[in-house]
Amino acid sequence: MTRQSISLTKKNDEWLKNQLAEEEFNSKSEAINYLIKQARNQKEYYAFVRMKIERGEKSGFSNKTKEELLAEIKSNLK
Repeated sequence: MTRQSISLTKKNDEWLKNQLAEEEFNSKSEAINYLIKQARNQKEYYAFVRMKIERGEKSGFSNKTKEELLAEIKSNLK
């Protein structure tokens, strides 16, 4: 692992200290790495959702009824 030196706001430093005191993390480094991983995962999830929305928008509107759509979805699950 590479070493980094970072500056934290007072509130963020207090939050980190509380996490260590509550034994949520073993070190500040562990907490920071966890938060960075969460941010990366969130970015990937948002990209996935955006792609699904764009695909849905490009497919156009449906004239099917709610019941027809539900039946189609159920048949695709089999």
